[in-house]
Amino acid sequence: MEKLRTAVLGASGYTGAEAVRLIDAHPNLTISALTANRHAGKAYGEVYPHLAHSSFPQLQKWQDVNWDHIDVVFACLPHGASEETISVVSDHVEKIVDLSADFRLKDAELYETTYGRAHTAPKLLKEAVYGLSEYARDDLAGASLVACPGCYPTASLLALLPALELIDQNNIIIDAKSGVSGAGRKESTALLYPETAEGAHAYAIGTHRHGPEIDQMLSNVCAQDIQVSFTPHLVPMNRGMIATCYVKLNQGVSIADLRAAYEARYHDEPFVHLEAEGVVPHTRHVRASNQCRIGVFADRREGHAIIISVIDNLTKGSSGQAVQNLNIMMGWGETLGLGMVPVFP
Repeated sequence: MEKLRTAVLGASGYTGAEAVRLIDAHPNLTISALTANRHAGKAYGEVYPHLAHSSFPQLQKWQDVNWDHIDVVFACLPHGASEETISVVSDHVEKIVDLSADFRLKDAELYETTYGRAHTAPKLLKEAVYGLSEYARDDLAGASLVACPGCYPTASLLALLPALELIDQNNIIIDAKSGVSGAGRKESTALLYPETAEGAHAYAIGTHRHGPEIDQMLSNVCAQDIQVSFTPHLVPMNRGMIATCYVKLNQGVSIADLRAAYEARYHDEPFVHLEAEGVVPHTRHVRASNQCRIGVFADRREGHAIIISVIDNLTKGSSGQAVQNLNIMMGWGETLGLGMVPVFP
């Protein structure tokens, strides 16, 4: 088939670079435009030397892209910037995969409360499909605009969704940890090497913007309001994310019952894998891949369980899931372009 002409908006960020890496290896896609306002006019290899080998187009401002020559857009922009850009681009491009937070929350008022600004494209907000790939296949098929979940929600939701009918839905605790790349590629004192190395810390305690996103998905599945206790942490590694979820089992439910639910749900999934009993998932075992590995354990407290999920925050937590979503949107094989094995060590 003729390759689809692809534009990556915000190609100078970490998720943008990851999208470029994956698209470059995809048999049905070719990169026709790369945007980065601050780096406009530069060769892509100047910004990311590890990708200098390919003949990518020069970086440009998004306003200068000829949209008549673009079939697919991957929007790797910060929240706020993405909704503004997509409002214009959506009139010209049939398939848009948004990696920002701008179209994840379906309620415009909740978006304003969470992100501190009014949503400027409420019509598109209603049309966007929330693209947690393994749970959105029917909605993704034929969709025009997809909002990819955040990295924390991806790890947490994949860990929790198979268990919902077996646990106390009002007693969920998520302790999650991310590599530093999750904060994006920006100049910040908090992200300097001496500030992040040899230590770990919690942040946005009780206020992180991914909390309402997790609540939204769980509430939709259960048809009732659910609010989780969610605390993120920054740990000194470049890539990787681990979500440790603490749940209370319903009366009469055993750990064996819980494991059986995960085995049934993820048995045929190409990217989500349940670890063998007693095996602890490690972030190092999913590095640079689109895989999610999950472990289910009995807590020392009777009637409680611990569910652990690991992903690469830039791949399954962002650009890899974006490519997976496009594959589903187009009716292609879901694993197309995503067959890379994890990198180790």
